[in-house]
Amino acid sequence: MADYTIPDKKAVEKTIKSIFRLLFPSTNSYSDSENENSLNYSQILLLGLLIGLTNEKEKIANNFFENLENIKKTLLKDAEFILESDPAAKQLIEVIAIYPGFFAIFCYRVANSLAKLSVPLLPRMITEYSHKVTGIDIHPLAEIGSPFSIDHGTGIVIGETALIGNNVKLYQGVTLGALSVDKSKASKKRHPTIEDNVVLYSGCTILGGETVVGRNSVIGGNVWLTESIAPFSVVYHKSEIIVRNQTGFQEPINFII
Repeated sequence: MADYTIPDKKAVEKTIKSIFRLLFPSTNSYSDSENENSLNYSQILLLGLLIGLTNEKEKIANNFFENLENIKKTLLKDAEFILESDPAAKQLIEVIAIYPGFFAIFCYRVANSLAKLSVPLLPRMITEYSHKVTGIDIHPLAEIGSPFSIDHGTGIVIGETALIGNNVKLYQGVTLGALSVDKSKASKKRHPTIEDNVVLYSGCTILGGETVVGRNSVIGGNVWLTESIAPFSVVYHKSEIIVRNQTGFQEPINFII
């Protein structure tokens, strides 16, 4: 087992909030000192987290902050996509400052950037903080294109080896998971591939590393999917409505509450 010093959880939260304010300073609803909004302050916080995790903390921090402007550009595309997708959203600043789906995407993109720099532990701590405050669980090693939209979001699970294309929309309760929990499959692709322009409605569950949802498809609410579907597919449950009258109606299920 590697000998790492686990970063303090409160310090992780403070660093994430600092990076968010650095990228989107106009979202503050309270006053901070100029120092707390500075690039230097965020760098100091990140370097503190990297102590005990790597011997190349300065190099990693520099690489991360050099890429931060690209992360911001991607996040702005995500926010615009959410604004376009949600009729309840009135302006971009509302999405950035308030929407939990956007905050979860922000945390994921920061964590994914650090994971690609081979930083241990910290990326997962960042996405678990996001999970705690939003109810959205995205593994930092999942690959997610842009723009990406999460609406409502509570209960969403996106596994480690999931691949998600561009212009994908997810609603609450979506699970992109594995068919089984088996430690021997840790190095294999266990989670599904979602191609471009796909909409996944609330409560749908898509499982398996070989499962591919083809581009421009729509997966309806509460669908359970463990096999691939072709591009331009629509998958949904067909509900049956029975109107009962005063005579001749037989209860289909006997149950006790």
